[in-house]
Amino acid sequence: MTATIAATVAAQKAQVAARRLRFGLAERRQALADLRRAIIAHEADLQAAVAQDMGKHPAEFTLLEIVPTLAEITHARRALPGWMRARRQAGGLAGLGTVARLRPETKGAALIIAPWNYPVSLALGPLVSALAAGCSAVLKPSELTPATSAVLARLVASAFPPDLVTVIEGGKEVAEELLAQPFDHIFFTGSPEVGRIVMAAAARSLASVTLELGGKSPAIVGPGADLTRAARWIAFGKFSNAGQTCIAPDHVFVADSVAEAFGTELRRAIAGMYPKGLGSPDLAQIVSPRHAARLTGHLAEAQAQGARLVLGGASEARRIEPTLIEALAPDCALDREEIFGPILPIIRYGALDAVIGRINARPKPLALYVFDTDRSRIDRIIAETSSGSVGVNLTLLQFSHAGLPFGGVNSSGIGAAHGHWGFRAFSHEKAVLENRFSPLSLLFPPYGRRARRMIGLVRRFLT
Repeated sequence: MTATIAATVAAQKAQVAARRLRFGLAERRQALADLRRAIIAHEADLQAAVAQDMGKHPAEFTLLEIVPTLAEITHARRALPGWMRARRQAGGLAGLGTVARLRPETKGAALIIAPWNYPVSLALGPLVSALAAGCSAVLKPSELTPATSAVLARLVASAFPPDLVTVIEGGKEVAEELLAQPFDHIFFTGSPEVGRIVMAAAARSLASVTLELGGKSPAIVGPGADLTRAARWIAFGKFSNAGQTCIAPDHVFVADSVAEAFGTELRRAIAGMYPKGLGSPDLAQIVSPRHAARLTGHLAEAQAQGARLVLGGASEARRIEPTLIEALAPDCALDREEIFGPILPIIRYGALDAVIGRINARPKPLALYVFDTDRSRIDRIIAETSSGSVGVNLTLLQFSHAGLPFGGVNSSGIGAAHGHWGFRAFSHEKAVLENRFSPLSLLFPPYGRRARRMIGLVRRFLT
């Protein structure tokens, strides 16, 4: 496997220089069209594989995996001429007599390490950006979704030669071998803990990185919130994919004045979406028995420390029903760790200061959600907290908005993805400055009286 991986990467690296010359707009748009056709051709197989790996309902798979990926391709193909065009840059008086341009060029060979929770969209979405930027790519799907990984390998092989895109399957050892290769850019989606390992590996070859990580994304339900709408959006954002979403609301702060009413609305929303509880066909499975045991263990620990179960709590094999819990003990696992499952702690608050202080005392989340109608409170929360993105009176939707970057900050991520930001992640913006009639030569040595006087004038006008 080591020799195979090294040979694959070497074959892609060998084409980097040639691809800069021959992989232009038409070729990139064709590659994206080929990817689109391959996705549609393999859609039924992907759907069946994700159902096998994750127990995901076909409609949820289409909504949250196929639609965002195909929309990303459509947007990139339409916008690519503008993204690839060199941009003139103003330079002020210092640039007098010159023409400055930023010219996007491909970084070269990229490694994409995809997670298991959305095994199609979080593998193929970054590939869209890589192809748009003219990069070749090695795609490493998660070993926790083996059926989906196998279909992705067939899909990619049907659309691309291996020196442009190839899939390499395997577990931790394969990932380590890939990280030892001299890629030009690494795109990783996963946990902050593994993100640190990826960043350390990239440092050995000074490869650039995009890290899409996670964290405990809070939601805040203010006293002016439309409680019915807030409950439906929070239930959708939390319990889609059984809570295994990096930007799912991890916990909800609810103003004391509306806590009881919001609780009623939230239970009603969950009952409407998952009326059969544990047996609801629309409820996805937990990815593995190990992950399910982690969640049920954390829930039992919280209850043993005095937490109140408000709704749900039942589990069977890899299924856990939508669960609401209150009164978590400080520093229990559900309070300390990203939950990444269908368990939602509800935390009542009196003063907004305490909520903002608690959010700011923890690592910066990938997303933050605010439900309110008071503009001053919404603006205050946005201004006084730091997060990768903010959703106001909605959840999850910011991920698929074509005009917004998606990414975290510090422990929730480095860099951004999607649309133009994804293109830029896999591109180097080369600075080009062309001399037309620059007067700088008048200031060259020797530094006599005239030169010194002119330098003084330059300093006066430029600084």
